[in-house]
Amino acid sequence: MSSDRAPSLRLRQTLRSGRVLTGGGIVLFILFCAIFAPLLAPHDPGDQDLLANLLPPAFIDGGNPDYLLGTDSLGRDILSRLLYGSRVAMFVAVFAAFFAMVLGGTMALLAGYFGGRVDWLISRTVDAWMSFPPVILSVILMVGLGVGLINVVLAIVLVDWTRFCRVVRAEVLVVARKDYIAAARLVGFTNRQVILREVLPAVIPLMITLLSLEMGIAVIVEAILSFVGLSVEANVPAWGVMIADARNYMYQSVWSLILPVLAIFITVLGFNLLGDGLRRTLDPRLLQDKRVEA
Repeated sequence: MSSDRAPSLRLRQTLRSGRVLTGGGIVLFILFCAIFAPLLAPHDPGDQDLLANLLPPAFIDGGNPDYLLGTDSLGRDILSRLLYGSRVAMFVAVFAAFFAMVLGGTMALLAGYFGGRVDWLISRTVDAWMSFPPVILSVILMVGLGVGLINVVLAIVLVDWTRFCRVVRAEVLVVARKDYIAAARLVGFTNRQVILREVLPAVIPLMITLLSLEMGIAVIVEAILSFVGLSVEANVPAWGVMIADARNYMYQSVWSLILPVLAIFITVLGFNLLGDGLRRTLDPRLLQDKRVEA
């Protein structure tokens, strides 16, 4: 098969993957809700109606059609807060995962390509950094940085870059020993040119897969941090904040607890399905195994 047809074939295989379509559809839906939350939300997420607090969803006895998914303990519309909460989740997922990929991928390229002392130094740094429990390290960083979305992104990047570095480094070690890498050096390519033109394109499919999986992890970490009050300000709607508020009234209104948990579950499921589907369609080793079985 010619090399110019391989990318188009791989794209068709990706678009035919049920996991990619399902996960991508969920992610696009959550992203749509995040972008257009001000237009989709029926109420301001901060508006309170103390005479209509702890209402069940409208489709249950006792519900109010004005509040489709009910209200919380302060009479705030749950649907509106879920929509605005998706903005926080997607902002953190996209930017934290992207910058963690950039930092971890850069360190992995340097370690795997140059080897020797560079590899030893970066690998030992990764080992030391990963010895700390990720969630506890994130909490410690947030205590030092203070609340705010930018600080949440920074904390997740500082914790999770090691995931990318460890996995991508192993792939770079394999790619760096290929014949075409030696040929590139022989024709006069500099180290920078070899890394950017030959090694990086070979590991990009793996990095894309890790990126989608890291987005789901970032959503969970942000929810944990907001649950303990270390993510966004108190007046900003976030799914973790909604869970923290609802836990004291879970027996009076279980829906106010279930709905944000369900939102987190569906979002993370979408990212995981997308990541697994991309791995199955982009990983050349899996594709080779399928051809052998065929």
